[in-house]
Amino acid sequence: MLIPQWVANSDASDAQGERDTSLVDAYSGAVIGALERVSPAVAFIDVVHGAAPKSQRRTRGSGSGFLFTPDGYLLTNSHVVQGAQEITVRLNDDTGFGADLVGNDPDSDLAVLRIGSPTALPYVAFGDSAKLRVGQVAIAIGNPLGYSKTVTTGVVSALGRTLRATPGRLMHDVIQTDAALNPGNSGGPLVDSKGLVIGVNTAMIPQAQSICFATGIDTAKWVIAQLFAHGRVRRAYIGVSGATVPIATRVVRHFGLSSNTAVHVLELVAGSPAALAGVEAGDRMIAIDGLSIDGINGLQRLLDAGWIGREGELQLLRRSTLIRVKIRPIEMPAHGR
Repeated sequence: MLIPQWVANSDASDAQGERDTSLVDAYSGAVIGALERVSPAVAFIDVVHGAAPKSQRRTRGSGSGFLFTPDGYLLTNSHVVQGAQEITVRLNDDTGFGADLVGNDPDSDLAVLRIGSPTALPYVAFGDSAKLRVGQVAIAIGNPLGYSKTVTTGVVSALGRTLRATPGRLMHDVIQTDAALNPGNSGGPLVDSKGLVIGVNTAMIPQAQSICFATGIDTAKWVIAQLFAHGRVRRAYIGVSGATVPIATRVVRHFGLSSNTAVHVLELVAGSPAALAGVEAGDRMIAIDGLSIDGINGLQRLLDAGWIGREGELQLLRRSTLIRVKIRPIEMPAHGR
């Protein structure tokens, strides 16, 4: 028996439609599941600033944040709470709390707050931003333009971006996403399809179509540890701006390197420790005192307070030559570049 072509085409179309519906449902299920896990820990942050110069009126601002411990510690953006006289946090269930500023790091645009609660609070789980791949699902949760409990979805558009923080210091290894952000999303979580936080929503380009940025959660983990330990982030400073780049396999094998990536030096600050040590633009930094420098994020983690004033041996690839120079990092100046 011959089946009319239009019947065959119809059956094929129905099967394709069922597959498409199944894919859409799987995507929707992943987003809904992530939202259900994370949204109870997402907060609306209301800030009252002091009176502006030559004015008796105080100003207000708002943003987003999220609880990362059951005893009330929240992560948000520095620019959300900078200069705040009063901070109020409202959770997803509309419970309100006054908040204290635990620590603030404008150079990474991150801040930690604390609220008091007699009971344990919902909190997020951190993911691993070093393992992100371009194209994977990204979900932004926050309070854009005052519209609380808003979720937008997209993908990780690019990795390793660089942004300039308000004080002027470059923030490295920033995540680019097309999950739409608007004023008020700042400080909210960027999460993956499992509901793990992979970044802190930070900025967007107003004139563009969904070019948005988040600080990687690995950077945030380091900043949190510093704020808990010192009340501020103490950084050693060598005075370079750079980018993470791959090293050819043959070069890795020839010199017996422990990593196939390094930091490519783009610029040096005049009179900085790196400039005084003889580092040049175009060099690739591969290790300091035998500790591998596998990228910008790794370099920033290595240059902690323990390196301030301590001399070390910096290994560089300059064209095809491995060289070693002595370098003595200093403490990063306030809001240093």
